[in-house]
Amino acid sequence: MELRQQSLAILRMPEPAAKAAAARGLQTAAERMELDTQRTIERPEGLPGRPERPRLVPTLQVPKRSPFTTEGRAALIHAIAHIEFNAINLALDAVWRFAGMPAEFYRDWLRVAAEEALHFGLLHEHLRGLGFDYGDFDAHDGLWTMAERTAGDVLARMALVPRTLEARGLDATPPLQAKLARAGDQRAVEILDVILRDEVGHVQIGNRWYRQLCRERGLDPIALYPALVARYEAPRLRPPFNLAAREAAGFSPEEIAYLSASI
Repeated sequence: MELRQQSLAILRMPEPAAKAAAARGLQTAAERMELDTQRTIERPEGLPGRPERPRLVPTLQVPKRSPFTTEGRAALIHAIAHIEFNAINLALDAVWRFAGMPAEFYRDWLRVAAEEALHFGLLHEHLRGLGFDYGDFDAHDGLWTMAERTAGDVLARMALVPRTLEARGLDATPPLQAKLARAGDQRAVEILDVILRDEVGHVQIGNRWYRQLCRERGLDPIALYPALVARYEAPRLRPPFNLAAREAAGFSPEEIAYLSASI
């Protein structure tokens, strides 16, 4: 099967572990597969494929739990695993959905899908070690909601998924690691080290394609960004910001200065 068609087939898979394994396998096989960058693929029903559980509820209805109990820590790990499962879907969606991009674009997002799949696997294994499974806690659908909103424009997708939603993960991870360390969960801290390292690269990919698309359309990436945030109702960025990770991920000095001024 052609590469983008196969990414769509994997996106439609409902079982998380099978989807994660298939996403990693697709990246391995990608160099031997046909890639049609120009074909516009008709959207099928049933996107994304997902299991019956977890139950999806509004963001504010997801209960917050203390990480200083086993169940509370499991709920926190579950929430991160849910983000990583959705991140597999988002990366696969970028591959099949947006025609007319350079071949490197699709290979970049296949790599992201494979790394998100690794993250999900690490978290899922740790969650099971705590006596729970993926689906045992309620979750929200905020990441896929933004994918739907930006489905018609690859520039908006690059602006508002990797360099907004994923970049928020760069900010959130160190405080989360500190909390888990206080709770005595060193394995979770180690897994988040892997995730943070890889997410810097994912945000960097988003930054690179966002800027390239802005150049091609004759748009100012700095001025355009707040307009996109307003148009697509993206979450507003809130401190504390992980400025070092954001700089490593390719945010410009002007963007870093703007964030620093808002702290």
